[in-house]
Amino acid sequence: MATDFKSIPIIDIGPLLAKCDDPKMGQDSGVAQVVKQLDQACKEAGFFYVKGHGIPETILKQVKNLTRKFFELPYEEKLKIKMTADSGYRGYQRIGENITKGVPDMHEAIDCYKELKPGMYGDLGKPMEGCNQWPIQPTNFKMLMEEYVSLCTELSRNIMRGIALALGGSPYEFEGERAGNAFWVMRLIGYPGVHSTNGSDIPKEDIGCGAHTDYGLLTLVNQDDDITALQVRNHSGEWISAPPVPGTFVCNIGDMLKIYSNGLYESTLHQVINSSPKYRVCVAYFYETNFDTAVEPLDICKERTSGAKKFERAVYGEHLVKKVQTNFVY
Repeated sequence: MATDFKSIPIIDIGPLLAKCDDPKMGQDSGVAQVVKQLDQACKEAGFFYVKGHGIPETILKQVKNLTRKFFELPYEEKLKIKMTADSGYRGYQRIGENITKGVPDMHEAIDCYKELKPGMYGDLGKPMEGCNQWPIQPTNFKMLMEEYVSLCTELSRNIMRGIALALGGSPYEFEGERAGNAFWVMRLIGYPGVHSTNGSDIPKEDIGCGAHTDYGLLTLVNQDDDITALQVRNHSGEWISAPPVPGTFVCNIGDMLKIYSNGLYESTLHQVINSSPKYRVCVAYFYETNFDTAVEPLDICKERTSGAKKFERAVYGEHLVKKVQTNFVY
């Protein structure tokens, strides 16, 4: 359960990554220190920054820069990859097309998902079948983004090994049938700046992205270095800022990890309000379970919470499709 945290911790995961392929990694003192910090962050805030993650800062910047160049294109050009249900909910959505709890969000985005072949998951996967829509301009967009997804997938898998240890399991709790073939989502998001002379005078409904939790296991947020817009709600209902820390990812846990942990870890509400006059870019990568995984509390987590199962099983793909089909207007 989230506490009344006032800031979000920064964790150097370098020692964890150095031993991430060692089955005995949990016995390493450096890994144990990282695991302890992950456990505390997931219990108290559900959010943390990671540094020492091994993805070059140049790539983090290139991904944001190319995303910004796409959003600077004429509207007609961006519409060439317009999102529809027929595209498996992949592609571009203009400002106001994403809906959070019935309210239009003030951002534009490109949504990408791990590609599903027809029939791969039967009726469960049918709404999400399709190929990602990559723009022709800017050049090298598809190549860079696919490389970035690969790097984020590997990093997320390794962070999840640390979280598995933090929950008292083996490093591989979230592999195999749970997330050995992990689904992923990536959203390239642009938030328009405020054009009033008083940057604090924002209409209440003009929220970049309304309060929500994430669906899956772990989110990696790569945000602009000079604009503070992401806010996280603590137990008392206060919104705590997650200011940019150059070279880091902001990480948070999602609904599926909350279920696996039997509530030991919280998927915390967060929102985005860009009160800056500058356009803000954010690239969010979501690491999920296998698409068809039935998620329910781990035995080790039930033992740590009086033995009672606090959540019913949830099939990840069903959870995602339900969210996706209620999140967009056309």
